[in-house]
Amino acid sequence: MAIHLDNVLGLHENAMHLQSRRAQMIAQNLANSDTPGYQAKDIDFKAALSTVQAGMHAPLKNTSAGHIQPDGYFMGAEIMYRQPMQPSIDGNTVEPQIEMSEFTDNSMRYLMSLRLFNGRVQGMLSAIRGE
Repeated sequence: MAIHLDNVLGLHENAMHLQSRRAQMIAQNLANSDTPGYQAKDIDFKAALSTVQAGMHAPLKNTSAGHIQPDGYFMGAEIMYRQPMQPSIDGNTVEPQIEMSEFTDNSMRYLMSLRLFNGRVQGMLSAIRGE
């Protein structure tokens, strides 16, 4: 009887990829908090994960060196711009307190996905060993 790793590991692998990319975006936002005109970016994690879960995510492929790479999507998630609560005069939409809050929330969710993923792997190892 064949066991498909995708079925065993569930969506945790995809969740960790999305959370990792989201952490990078939030870190970029924080790094550019003083850059005039910088627009804070984020992804809708729930929508992206449901897209990946439904199997609607298909990676875009380059068939020619002249093709432009789309940078508005990651794993089916549309990259969106944040709407600031308090717009700045220089056009920067990064609000460090919001970004830090989102970064902390994302980090906690990443750790939870990692623990769940680890639990699945440990369960598989126990089954293989016959424990």
